[in-house]
Amino acid sequence: MHESCGIFGVYAPGMDVARVTFFGLYALQHRGQESAGIATADGKSIYTHTAMGLVSQVFTEEELAHLPGYIAIGHTRYSTTGSSRAANAQPIIVQSGPTTLALAHNGNIVNARFLREELEQQGYSFHTSTDSEIIGYLVLSATQRAPIEKIKYAMHRLQGAYSLAMMTRDKLVAVRDPMGVRPLCLGRIDGGWVVASETCALDHIGAQFIREVEPGEIVVIDKNGLKSFTEDRGNIRRALCIFEYIYFARPDSVIEGRLLYPARQAMGAILSREHPVEADLVMGVPDSATAAGIGYALASGIPYAEGLIKNRYVGRTFIEPDQRLRDLGVKLKFNPLSDTIAGKRLVVVDDSIVRGTTTPRVVNLLRRAGAKEVHLRICAPPIRYPCFFGVDMATRWELIAAHKTIPEIRDTIGADSLGYISIEGLIEAVALPRNIFCLACFTGDYPIPVQLEMDKLALEVLPSRRLSEVGTE
Repeated sequence: MHESCGIFGVYAPGMDVARVTFFGLYALQHRGQESAGIATADGKSIYTHTAMGLVSQVFTEEELAHLPGYIAIGHTRYSTTGSSRAANAQPIIVQSGPTTLALAHNGNIVNARFLREELEQQGYSFHTSTDSEIIGYLVLSATQRAPIEKIKYAMHRLQGAYSLAMMTRDKLVAVRDPMGVRPLCLGRIDGGWVVASETCALDHIGAQFIREVEPGEIVVIDKNGLKSFTEDRGNIRRALCIFEYIYFARPDSVIEGRLLYPARQAMGAILSREHPVEADLVMGVPDSATAAGIGYALASGIPYAEGLIKNRYVGRTFIEPDQRLRDLGVKLKFNPLSDTIAGKRLVVVDDSIVRGTTTPRVVNLLRRAGAKEVHLRICAPPIRYPCFFGVDMATRWELIAAHKTIPEIRDTIGADSLGYISIEGLIEAVALPRNIFCLACFTGDYPIPVQLEMDKLALEVLPSRRLSEVGTE
């Protein structure tokens, strides 16, 4: 399972906003490693730089110097709609008549194909294969004159998940969908304002966390200060993605008032209660399950040890391994500490099992290193249904729990025992009301009707030239 995207925005006259955004994106790098970008505005023009790669690879001092202004938005991408190529890197720039808009998006629009066909019939041309460009042109296509009414119109038409950082030449706008699927928070920095996917980005730039952007809220920041607009959500249910707590967000972030690190520790503790086993050592698969592994150890009284060392930079390169290296599989990512685990009965805590292709390799790696027994404990309930709201998970036929029982999964992955946390146990660990979460990947109960699985490449078009500078609005 892959991360969703990270978005960041800042309005701070007198500050080097491009540099601030660079470091904000650095803190959000875990949410997407395919491409990165920053757009800035100085009241007259919008400037942008995007490229494939990590934040540190995309930007140099020289490139940051060519991003002037006092407003900025930034993006780190993992593709959920549209392929991984330079034309799809964000922020995207859309223009219609005298109006120019820069946009960074985290989420997934379920009715994207229908909206795109409608906009094409109206004469709009698309240069990317992302649903993010569709959002931008949907805003610009609105017949209402007031910018806030244009955004409200788009929100009424969009179905799915979207946390947005948008920018005109003189305004910063943050938008969160009415279901609140993806997180978005608001902070203060030296007289200015910051929006970010996670609070850890605020910490890294010295900003003060103020509050979360509420589901269905539009926040507009300009020379007159901050204004908030909230549409009546009606009967729309909350649907915060539970995987933000299990895996996506950094453990030092706060979402819905809950710090993630103790929530993950509690998942491990509840796993030890729901699935106890006699063992010699507990280990977490690094890095996302480390806190849960510690929680299991503390609750069970079984000592915790590091059994796997993770190479954090594998998967962060575009250089494909040759066949010999490819055959090594998971060993490129993890290296076992044989002296620690040889002859031991291990409890191995991991965040999730999706397709069931990587987990057997981890189990085999531990057995080859001498583990006597491997007892797998999983922080997510069995994933039986795909996600349509911004997680590149798998189609249903690829999900191992959709067509195998837990004993069959145990045998497939080669573990001595397998225990998943229950949905009730997961909610207990997060310590927030069940009705604010989307649990559809476990239950099939989607927050909005989903009729068809849309392939992530369904909107593919030929790439077009990216603009490096766009004229005045």
